[in-house]
Amino acid sequence: MTVYLVGAGPGDPGLITVKGARVLGRADVVVHDRLVSTELLDLAPRGAEIISAAKLPRQPTLTQSEINELLVAKGRAGLTVVRLKGGDPCVFARGGEEAAALSAAGVDFEIVPGVTSAIAAASYAGIPVTLRQRALSFTVVTGHEDPSSEHTVDWEAIARLGGTISILMGAGRAAGIRDRLLAAGLAGDTPTAWVHWATYAHQQTWRGALSDLGRDAVPSPSVIIVGAVAGQDLRWFSEQAQPPGAGSQAQQARK
Repeated sequence: MTVYLVGAGPGDPGLITVKGARVLGRADVVVHDRLVSTELLDLAPRGAEIISAAKLPRQPTLTQSEINELLVAKGRAGLTVVRLKGGDPCVFARGGEEAAALSAAGVDFEIVPGVTSAIAAASYAGIPVTLRQRALSFTVVTGHEDPSSEHTVDWEAIARLGGTISILMGAGRAAGIRDRLLAAGLAGDTPTAWVHWATYAHQQTWRGALSDLGRDAVPSPSVIIVGAVAGQDLRWFSEQAQPPGAGSQAQQARK
């Protein structure tokens, strides 16, 4: 019995790792997140049990505790279980919590890393997260802090660090993040971008100044990128269609 915590990648089904696809191909049970491509579910054997753990904003299908209990129960039943998570299972995806629950229950598990959207979204928008002489570091930070946690994001420290800031789950809080970064000393003209539905055919990218971030609604899901490299436009991926609800900001991707 083994539970595999597998990173599905950021969206494009071709970005799953070879190992991830291999264990998915022999799964008895697949427990998947909302943002996982349905094409990846087709890799599971016919007859495999497919369970959605789709968490909608403010409306979870399963709580995290229920997901943990489900993985433990399926693992104890002697089944090969794939917990298929968007991006990388340990980058703001609660893979660490699930691994801890499995470990405490004595259930064997493996972590199969995946391509995180924190980097892939930038790459698909033609933005290198590091660039010699322009960005010597990059920081990945959550835009959705847990109000029950004693730990909070030190936006001031992040602003002082420099380099590239890649913000996950920050679409709904973009204006507040902008204000915190400006108050921390980042210039209003700092290049900024958000990438909506990164790596999908209907990906859309907005580019502008930090001072303009969040003036119009940022659609979810989006990765927000702040820093000098966001001014790079090494475009190679064709953004084929504007997704519903992208609004006027999305039109700027064509400029």
